[in-house]
Amino acid sequence: MIGIPAQQAPTAAVRWWLFSIAALIAIMVLVGGATRLTESGLSIVEWKPVTGTLPPLGEAQWAQAFEAYKTIPQYRELNAGMSLDQFKTIFWWEWSHRLLGRVIGAAYLLPFLWFLWRGVLGADLKRRLWVIFGLGALQGAVGWWMVASGLTQRTEVSQYRLASHLVLALLIFAAIVWTLRRLAGRPPAIVSVRLRITAVALLVLTFVQLYFGALVAGLRAGRIYNTWPEIDGAFIPQASRLFFEEPWWRNLFDNTLTVQFEHRMTAYALLALAILHAIDAIRSRAGTSAVRGAVWLAVTMILQATLGIFTLLHQVPIDLALLHQAVAIAVLTLAVVQVERLAAQPEQAQPKMVLPAGQPG
Repeated sequence: MIGIPAQQAPTAAVRWWLFSIAALIAIMVLVGGATRLTESGLSIVEWKPVTGTLPPLGEAQWAQAFEAYKTIPQYRELNAGMSLDQFKTIFWWEWSHRLLGRVIGAAYLLPFLWFLWRGVLGADLKRRLWVIFGLGALQGAVGWWMVASGLTQRTEVSQYRLASHLVLALLIFAAIVWTLRRLAGRPPAIVSVRLRITAVALLVLTFVQLYFGALVAGLRAGRIYNTWPEIDGAFIPQASRLFFEEPWWRNLFDNTLTVQFEHRMTAYALLALAILHAIDAIRSRAGTSAVRGAVWLAVTMILQATLGIFTLLHQVPIDLALLHQAVAIAVLTLAVVQVERLAAQPEQAQPKMVLPAGQPG
């Protein structure tokens, strides 16, 4: 590899490979978001991991795919009378989403096997990459599990399964970002324990917020209560409106008002914590990289909250919704990088000194 010493070439190649996979996953999440927003996710009613790679070829195959779609509740209750051309539009979104998943699988597995064959991966890195591969294989199964929930009795997929599908994709993305950071070999920043704890809290809360966001999308809860800062006529809605389903905890996942409310409240908590984390990093005179990471995370959180408000007020137009989702990926990336940057790493064992024979120790 030109310009890279021989002992560094494998690491550089591995880093570029993982960076490419992370970028593909980010694109995959956005295509998945567009598929959801265009109500396209149930247009393909079969799971054919190999033969499904090819789209319908010819009018006969298109007619067959359309007839299969007509058998599910979504067509009968929401799209009855849809033309073949209209069906093709939603079909292409879902097909593109599935094809991209296959591309990611091949782009991960083939170079991984090559790196294993060349013996350029350390034991710890191999274990981590096998875990990521396993999560990716699981993600394909979860994707079909999600689609299957909308083929018999519902007109859309289960919001529980949709949220699981999205969070698993972003967990894989985060694992790759973390691994990339570790491959860079940068020393951890010397900061207070409090700063490390708030960074971890931000990352955990970001995943919670992503889950709530997926529930909002699954329930189409962003298309109602389109006011801010009030929701349902107040900053905090009445408890009788938030918790009327039994048992009470189902409201956290099924009640559109409660789901949107918890998404809003978590956003406020994230924003406040990100700003406090940045202020703490500046006041404690943490290293330049730690301060820069904290400030960028807070700024991106502010942008994300602003986009969320505009997306809600405009009743979730596809352009704003996808931009909101893209910035969410940026927030997650910055949160992962900040935690890894501040993570306390164990000291390396010092080599034992070998004394000459006969010399006292």
